[in-house]
Amino acid sequence: MTAARRWRASEEAPDSAIAERLPAYSLFAAIISAAGLPIYIYAPAYYAETFGVSLTALGGVLFVLRLIDVIQDPALGWVSERLTRGKALAVTAGAALLALSMIGLFAIAPPIDPLWWFAITVTGLFSAFSFLTINFYATGIAKAGNAPTGHVRLAAWRETGALLGVCIAAIVPTVLMGVTGSPFATFAYGFAALTGLAALYMWPEWQGRMTQSPMGIRDILSDPLAKRLLILALFNATPLAVSSTLFLFFVDSRLGAVGWEGPLLVLFFLAAAVSAPVWSRLATRFGPKSVLLTAMVLAVLSFGYTLTLDTGDLIQFGIVCVLSGATIGADLTLLPAMFAKRMAQVSPNGGQGFGLWSLVNKLTLAFAAVVLLPLLEQAGFAAGTATNPPGALTMLTLLYAGVPCTLKLVAIGLLAATKLEDT
Repeated sequence: MTAARRWRASEEAPDSAIAERLPAYSLFAAIISAAGLPIYIYAPAYYAETFGVSLTALGGVLFVLRLIDVIQDPALGWVSERLTRGKALAVTAGAALLALSMIGLFAIAPPIDPLWWFAITVTGLFSAFSFLTINFYATGIAKAGNAPTGHVRLAAWRETGALLGVCIAAIVPTVLMGVTGSPFATFAYGFAALTGLAALYMWPEWQGRMTQSPMGIRDILSDPLAKRLLILALFNATPLAVSSTLFLFFVDSRLGAVGWEGPLLVLFFLAAAVSAPVWSRLATRFGPKSVLLTAMVLAVLSFGYTLTLDTGDLIQFGIVCVLSGATIGADLTLLPAMFAKRMAQVSPNGGQGFGLWSLVNKLTLAFAAVVLLPLLEQAGFAAGTATNPPGALTMLTLLYAGVPCTLKLVAIGLLAATKLEDT
């Protein structure tokens, strides 16, 4: 059955249409997520410690790439909405670029200056990441259609797969350190192979034509609710970007828990993956807004408690990872579902809308890279060293937990003031 026929069927029999081939969405989401957040966790630390690249320089490169995204992501959304019969081939080419860029980033010794090699490979990786993400989420809009709980149900499958992908990507390099002398290279080659399998499994989902004439960015931003959800996403996703960028530094230097980075990351993202279906069911029963607000309050409490942690507080931080990870399960499941449902009403093709969504989420990572890493370095923090001055460690704690706590409070205020009755 083609995607166009599946979309038409979703209006007649939404439950069966949505249930069809949902595992393919989980697998593809796992691959995309494995290439996204974990790279922000590992890549800066890897290039700083292995090749001696300064954190400020790495942060500058990541910020410039985000400036490129300001033009690139909306443009990729425009392209996505106009791809018809060639979409399957275009998406598969994007998956190939994603795999090759990952190999170049971690498996190939830089043939030029490491900073430039980092910039080239990360540009390829995140350009492919953007293109795949935009098409993937836009396809989900058509699949869920106008089914009453279709977007939340699809989001549960999609985001659970995404979070499991993050879990695997977070732990594999650490596990491989005891098995091979090149853990990141092995990870990169394994990722490339799985990307090929995921692309083949999703191939039938890309077939079909547009559901209506493409919408422009102005049309989407002129919708008050869509614009409010984009702003909310910016403030709500930045805490995750901040904590992800600084996670390895916090565990190693603040907690003194060298070697526990991988297990703690898995604990965090596994809690998110396990909680995602639970949040989805709660949202179906009590409404997404009230459930998401509850999760956001729990996140603030988790970040607030983290401010009190010191060297050796490994168990306490493990509890924080479980609780804060569970709140991420709500963030990544419910907020995209809200936005997708709104796009189904104002821009059913979804390409331009999720081009903006992708841009907003990557701007949060740009903030973490260009603001926090230089601040940390200026405070005297040095990655990979056995000791850091007390002032640097205090700055690390404030940036890791204090900044996310503040931003989350802003997001709570925005969500509380947003009316979602019509979504």
